[in-house]
Parts: sequence; C-alpha cells; structure tokens
Amino acid sequence: MTNKGLDKGWKNRLHEIIYEADTPMGKRFDLILFTLIILSVVLVMLESVKEIDAAYHDILFVLEWIITIFFTIEYIARIISIKKPWKYVFSFYGIIDVISTIPLYLSYIFVGSQVLLAVRAFRLLRIFRILKLVQFLGEASQLSKALKASRAKIAVFIYVVLILSVILGTIMYLVEDDSAGFTSIPRSIYWTIVTLTTVGYGDIAPVTSLGQLIATIVMILGYGIIAVPTGIVTTEFSKQSGNKEDAVHLNTQACPSCSLEGHRDDASHCFNCGSKL
Repeated sequence: MTNKGLDKGWKNRLHEIIYEADTPMGKRFDLILFTLIILSVVLVMLESVKEIDAAYHDILFVLEWIITIFFTIEYIARIISIKKPWKYVFSFYGIIDVISTIPLYLSYIFVGSQVLLAVRAFRLLRIFRILKLVQFLGEASQLSKALKASRAKIAVFIYVVLILSVILGTIMYLVEDDSAGFTSIPRSIYWTIVTLTTVGYGDIAPVTSLGQLIATIVMILGYGIIAVPTGIVTTEFSKQSGNKEDAVHLNTQACPSCSLEGHRDDASHCFNCGSKL
C-alpha cells in the first residue's frame, strides 16, 4: 500500500470515530466528549462561585487544562480528517468549538480576572455539541419541517399581536395618567406586551377603573395568544408524523468532504456534494 493510501486510510478511520456515532468507536468517542462537555460546564459554574474557587482553585485549573487540551486535539483532528477543512472551520459547530477552546490560552495574553471569567464562559457554548449527539434525527427532521410549514401562519399571528399591542397601548396611554407610569405610547405598548405575554413585571400598573378593566381583558387575551403558536406547530407536526410515506430515517453520518450531516440510512453518496460516504 502506498503512503497516500495509508494516509487516506487513517484519515477515514479518524473521520468515522469523530464525525459518526453509528460505529462502536464513534459511540465511545461521543460518550467521552459528552462527559467532558458536561464536566467543562460544571467547572465554569464552580469557578463562578468565589468560595469554591478560592478553596479548590488549583484542582479546577488543572482539570480545565486537561479538558482544554482534549478539546484542542479534537478540534485539530476534525480539521485534518475531512477533505475541505474550511467547511468545518466556518460551520456553526466549528465556530463554537474554537470560541469555547481558546479562553484558557487567551488568559496568558489578556490580564484581568473579570475579563478572564467572561471569556471562559464561552466554554458553555460547548453544550451545543450535546444537541448534535442526540440520536433522534428523524424526529428533529419532522419538527424542522413543521416549523418551516408554520412560519407563514406564525408570522401573520405575530403581526396581528403587534398591531393589537399598538392599539391597546395607545388606549392605555389615553386612559391612564403619567403618575401610573404610562408616560408615552411606546412605554404603554411595552406594558401591553408584558401583560399580554403574562410576564407581568409590575413596574407599571393601571390605577383607574377603566384601565384595570382593559388590563383584565389584555390578561385574558394573553392566555389565548400563548396557545395559538403552540397549536399551529403541533398541527403541522402531527401532519408530518402521520405521513408515513414521507418518513425518512436519518443517521449521524457526516460527509468526509463537506461535513454535511442528515443523510438517509440507505444513502451511499452525500446529497450536497456527491462524495462517497
């Protein structure tokens, strides 16, 4: 076997381990990665507690270096195991990976504990990797299709809610006095949206009887408005789930050329670039 063949062989094996979760080695790698991501998130949380950081700073620092080195090796391995590295480097997960890996290295360049803590918090973005490891791609595909099918209805719904908020906010501005907090139409619209979404900060509240009556109507409308988007998406999702003919079984296999995922189980070539899987 030539050196070129050997080089291609180990790169393919490395690609299967890192990018795919359907092989035994891929599952082990994902399990290790999953554990380290959780541990890194826990470390960031513990470092933010001053008492714990003061008592176990050295231990936390060593563990952080171990995890950072693993993430660095993983990042380099992902780059060298695909034919088009820039596809991964500039992808969503690629950007997250590099942002969440460099904080510890940057700590030797930038001085200041507050800045350092803020930069290290980017490691929390590694939690997005967990979403990629979840083995429910078929259901995720159905949900994605349901959201796309619902976007026009949801957009119209949001437009109606905004118009309603402007109308009710203007009415409340006319009804209530400045002393109640309704000092302008934008501020009154803010109160309407807060009330309509059942958040209710309580920083502004109507004091007149008519204003309280309108507020009651807005509160009741809020319960119905919250349920509408849920119902729209649920209906579309039910349609996607009920259509057995369109059901597609996807796997975690990533294209060794363009790194695109979401291929069918019976696919032999990438649907994006045509490379052999």
